[in-house]
Amino acid sequence: MTRSEPQALLALEDGTVFRGRAIGADGETSGEVVFNTSMTGYQEILTDPSYCGQIVTMTYTEIGNYGTNDGDKESSKPRIAGFIVRSDARLHSNYRAEKGLTDYLQTHGIVAIAGLDTRALVRHIRSEGAMKGVLSTTDLDPESLVRKAKDSPGLVGRDLVREVVPSEVRTWDEALHRFEGDEAANKTDKRPHIVCLDFGMKYNIARHLFDRGNRVTILPGNASSSDVLAQEPDGIFLSNGPGDPEPLDYAIGTIRELIGSKPIFGICLGHQLLSLACGATTFKLKFGHRGSNQPVLNLESERVEITSQNHGFAVDAEKLPDDLKVTHTNLNDDTIAGVRHKQHPAFSVQYHPEASAGPHDSQYLFDQFQDLVEQHMA
Repeated sequence: MTRSEPQALLALEDGTVFRGRAIGADGETSGEVVFNTSMTGYQEILTDPSYCGQIVTMTYTEIGNYGTNDGDKESSKPRIAGFIVRSDARLHSNYRAEKGLTDYLQTHGIVAIAGLDTRALVRHIRSEGAMKGVLSTTDLDPESLVRKAKDSPGLVGRDLVREVVPSEVRTWDEALHRFEGDEAANKTDKRPHIVCLDFGMKYNIARHLFDRGNRVTILPGNASSSDVLAQEPDGIFLSNGPGDPEPLDYAIGTIRELIGSKPIFGICLGHQLLSLACGATTFKLKFGHRGSNQPVLNLESERVEITSQNHGFAVDAEKLPDDLKVTHTNLNDDTIAGVRHKQHPAFSVQYHPEASAGPHDSQYLFDQFQDLVEQHMA
């Protein structure tokens, strides 16, 4: 970094400070500083609503090589609080690219930093745990930023879903991105109707549901059980989303009322909320699971899946209610990665089978949900 380049400063609440180059918008932002181990998929990470309230560090060395484009976004706009990379690609090369990473960050007002030692930052987070931080291009006083980091809001006890939840009901009609010659599933007038509760839902989830021949209606995550049932669903989907699940009393109550009415499938935050609705509890992980290379064991098939994950909370295995059976475990730390209800057609996983970006090992879960829905209809 030279003196002529714009500078940025990252300060953590424990007093640790990193200096680097500003590569995004001018300004200042706060959030929980976390890391993601994915080598690609940075645009999907930037636009995933689950990252609301978080400043994300990419562990891979160089980010931005293939630019950005409108087709790879996972929501209407970036939701991330801030972005940290070791090296930003000054040139990008991809036939789908529309603009470079720096231009994309500046266009969408995302404060970002490059040129710092991300290995040291990640080792610090792994040792001390994810913590609050402030990233600034306007205030370069370390002591000032540390004070701001200490005073900033954390994730525990905070309802971040209300910051990303949609305001209106939406009908989804976009299939998965396909190679030329592929066709989506046949559509008929008697298609199953899947109603989604959107707590910060990724677009690719809706694509998977639509691609299997369903009508897909997306409701705001604060909708009531009567709102959901008024749509006459054949199946109910609980989406991913940001932050601590326990403050979301409205969602937990709604799901509790819906269990047993229709088949239910939950992903990530939806998994936590389904578990809470059944009487489970959750806890905050030391530094979370974020990346596209997380190993999960399917206890029913005894097969290992490489999965995409993004969460900082998990369901407590020691306080799991009798109604739930563990179906998947995370092989890195043995935390619960999936559950199934013993009496009702409801199941969920603590990872992202829709990938985007990430491996496709777990896409069978959408087929399992589809089978449940069609059995229930029959």
